[in-house]
Amino acid sequence: MKKKQGIFILILVLALLLIYAPILILAVYSFTDATAIGFSGSFSLNNYITLFTTPELSEMIWGTVLLALVVAVISTVLGTIGAIGVFYSRRGSQKLLSAVNQIPVVNADVVTGFSVCILLVVVFGISKDTFFPLVAGQVTLCAPFVFLSVYPRLGQMDPSIYEAALDLGASPAVALRRIVLPHVMPGVLSGFAMAVTLSLDDYFVATYTKPATFDTISTYVVNATRGSQTEVKTALWALSTIIFLIVLIIALFGNRSGGRRREAGGRKAEV
Repeated sequence: MKKKQGIFILILVLALLLIYAPILILAVYSFTDATAIGFSGSFSLNNYITLFTTPELSEMIWGTVLLALVVAVISTVLGTIGAIGVFYSRRGSQKLLSAVNQIPVVNADVVTGFSVCILLVVVFGISKDTFFPLVAGQVTLCAPFVFLSVYPRLGQMDPSIYEAALDLGASPAVALRRIVLPHVMPGVLSGFAMAVTLSLDDYFVATYTKPATFDTISTYVVNATRGSQTEVKTALWALSTIIFLIVLIIALFGNRSGGRRREAGGRKAEV
């Protein structure tokens, strides 16, 4: 038994190394003055200095972060409202609406981006010089994932609690705010984090819907790798390292908080 566990652990470690080795190599090279991966270089912080002192890079980063937050807020509101509405609908409507919600999830991002571009820009005539097509496209991409994060939490809630609140004189709005929302809040927060991640990672939707003068991190990286500006390319190694560390810290903090909540729940159950 112990031998099998050792084999499984070894396979897991090798798989993790295979997945994270490129990121770790990139992180190491971000602290050197090498001009390309595979070339030797001495320790240097020039990549990080370039990243934070180049106006073009700073504007691109903060613009992408602001876009991700706006998209995440809108997606969280729409996804949460949609999940609650579907949950309290009739059984037949639940299945139909849940299936419709799956379409943007399983659909290719390039199809979603191209479709939103045709609908808003070509059919409705909305100019791509505005941010409306970009925000609408990313909300279309992110909101279904918020729905999938919130909807299972509603299924875990005891429906009699909501009904009891109504019987005791609470209005549906008050019962929703004080009973339903606190229960599904972990799902709402998870959906918000997922929406932020999807917006930051999105390339295809942004490519088809963004203004010509605006770049997200994804579109900027792709365009930069085709260019000849070595300093910009190596500065993106530093950016990738920072993003990876932020995601790692958030993941560790989330797992630790989740473990504490489970322990607290177990103690209450024992009492």
